Amino acid sequence: MTNPVDSPWIRVSIASQRLRLLRADQPLMDVAVSTALNGPGEQSGSECTPRGWHQVRARIGANHPAGTIFVGRRSNGEIYTPELAARHPGRDWILSRILWLSGLETGRNRMGKVDSMRRYIYIHGCPDGEPMGIPRSRGCIRMRNADIITLFDQVPAGTRVLIEE
Repeated sequence: MTNPVDSPWIRVSIASQRLRLLRADQPLMDVAVSTALNGPGEQSGSECTPRGWHQVRARIGANHPAGTIFVGRRSNGEIYTPELAARHPGRDWILSRILWLSGLETGRNRMGKVDSMRRYIYIHGCPDGEPMGIPRSRGCIRMRNADIITLFDQVPAGTRVLIEE
């Protein structure tokens, strides 16, 4: 599966913990991310980052302030603060923007127990104090808030995403 030459697309490397936004294979953005602490994998409940071709199925959070907290893909009306984090230790914060991914490879990341969309796999913002460049997520691809806002503003729904080891 390939991406149309003139369309932007995203390549996520689990090995290097990098996300690159590309157009005609020329980098438009190259940033550190954090994929799953449990490594790569597609099974529902595994908390692993799924591999293969995906697309951005939904874009959530346009025009919300940086640090907006999302619960169930909806803003809860709060902005992330360290004080709020101290009251909720261990919470998996989803902040600023969400790019909800849908697998494109039936049997690998689409349908059944490997369906990335049903697993709620996102590219999303997280607290800026969280380390990037090392696996720490619960399956999603975490980014700094400024980076996810920049990426969000450059990619429409339907953008292809390749997640590879």
